[in-house]
This record gives sequence, C-alpha cells and structure tokens, in this order.
Amino acid sequence: MKSAILCLGIIISSALFAQVSEKYDLFVKQADSLYNAKNYSASAQKYTDAFWSNDGKAVPSHRYNAACSWALANVKDSAFYHLFRLAESISKYNNYQHISTDADLKSLYTDSRWEELLIIVKRNKDEFEKDFDKPLVAILDSIHDEDQKYRIQIDEVEEKYGRESEEMRNHWKKIQQVDSINLIIVSKILDERGWLGSKVVGNKGNSTLFLVVQHADSATQVKYLPMMREAVKEGRAYASSLALLEDRLALRQGKKQIYGSQIGFDKETEKYIVQDLEDPDNVDKRRAEVGLPPLADYVKNWNIVWNVAEYKKNGKKNFFNSKE
Repeated sequence: MKSAILCLGIIISSALFAQVSEKYDLFVKQADSLYNAKNYSASAQKYTDAFWSNDGKAVPSHRYNAACSWALANVKDSAFYHLFRLAESISKYNNYQHISTDADLKSLYTDSRWEELLIIVKRNKDEFEKDFDKPLVAILDSIHDEDQKYRIQIDEVEEKYGRESEEMRNHWKKIQQVDSINLIIVSKILDERGWLGSKVVGNKGNSTLFLVVQHADSATQVKYLPMMREAVKEGRAYASSLALLEDRLALRQGKKQIYGSQIGFDKETEKYIVQDLEDPDNVDKRRAEVGLPPLADYVKNWNIVWNVAEYKKNGKKNFFNSKE
C-alpha cells in the first residue's frame, strides 16, 4: 500500500533535520493520515502548516510529500513550488527514476514546467554520480536486491504456513545462504577499500554495506563496527544505520540496546515487543540525535503500543542468544 511516507524520492540522512518542533511533527503526522485517507487537499495544507511552524523550513522528504499531495489535489502551482525548491536547494534532489515515474505527480506531466523540472533533476543526478564506481555500484545494487528479496516474503510465508512450519524454516535457510554469499563479497570490499560513501557507491550501495553487516554473525559485526563508526564521523555512513547495528550487537553480547530498534516475538504472549532497552525514559532523545523517529511511531509497524511505564514493568526481554 502506498503512503505519504513511501512517496519519497530523496535519500538524505534525516539526522540533519531531526530537531523539529512537536508542532511541526504533529502537523506532518496529520498530513500523512489525511494522505492515506485520500483527502489530498487537506493533507497538503497540513504540510504547509508544518512548514510555517518551522519558519518555512522543511525536511526534504516532507516537502516532496507535500508536492505529491498538492499534485493529487490538482493544485499544480503549489506542487511545482515545492519540487523546484527541492531540485534547486542545497539538497539538490536527484532521484530522477523515482520522480519521473511517480504516479502521484501524474497531473503535472502535461505542464510545460514538468520537463524543465526533470532537466534540473537529471543534472543533479549526473553531478551526484560523476565520481561513482559504476561497476561496484551495480554489484552492490544486485546484492541489496538479493538481501531484501526473501526477507520481503517472510510475512507471506508465515501467514500461509505458520511461524514454526517446515516451509518457514526452509525459507530462513535460504535467507542465510544468500547472506553468507553476500558477506563474502562485501567483506572483500570493506577489507580492501574501507567503508565507501554514497559519493562512490550511491545511497543504495552505501545501505547495502550496512545491511550485509547487520545480517551477519556477531564476530563480523564486531570486526566492522569501528570502521562504520569512523565512516559516520566522516559522513560516509548514516548514524541511523549505525544505531541499528549497535543495538543488535549489544543484545547479542547480552547487553541492553540503546535505541530500541530491535523487536522480538514473545512466544508466551504471541506478541511483538521491544527487546531489552537501556533507559527507556530517554530513548526518544537518543533516537532523535541519530535521526530516528520516535519509538512510538517506529513500533507501530509491529502493532506495538509504546508505553514506558508498562515496558519498565513487564517488557524487558532479550531474544538473542549465543548461537548464530
């Protein structure tokens, strides 16, 4: 199902824009909800309210979503206003493939401004990719697709055959086989060239390095964690991705996670829960510092209602063990 959040053509570290006001955040949530309800005009207006509450400034992804809502409401001038601001701003929106095929923007296709916009986006794309190692980009993009291919099917297999079924066990074996092959290739890249940033391998390629390490054994994670930390300091990796790696490794080592990113399935209650978490009262402050959304929003993906008091009373569990 497409949502305002998925209607994104920008891959930018949200940590740069994490410190927005509660009012801004509330307006954006309302805008997203109205988008999902197909009330596009009201959604667009809520985005406008959010931006005005922040002195006219906007998280790039939110500005893109606002353009989607305005286009769907057939208010072309407002849609183009936001899209041109993205393309011509310091962020230099460059996802040509996405914007040129985004059905949310279909009402803009016949407007003369559309081709002008695409020319700017294409120019941004060419500038962004000028130093790409294109053969390596192709390799990492393929690995990314393989990494995600079978994970996307997990819910479908579980729903059809059951969590403890032979089919599910075989599906996880397939995932582990793919992970082991991907790790051989990515380890060689990391050992020979270090953690390559988006300027060399693109945003997708950069994310692939993280995903393969995140899905590896704990010894591999220990090995590459210092490299990733250094890459984050130098702007070659995302702080939000590093947070997920640190959380997973901490739990594997019998410690508490810091950012609440790791979710486990409690067989006793047959519900998903946030695994053992350090200082839950201040988790959202830590998440904001690395560009992650509030925990209450994040855990909705698993139908979890985040309640700090309830968690401190009943929620502390760690489903990782010493076996890889």
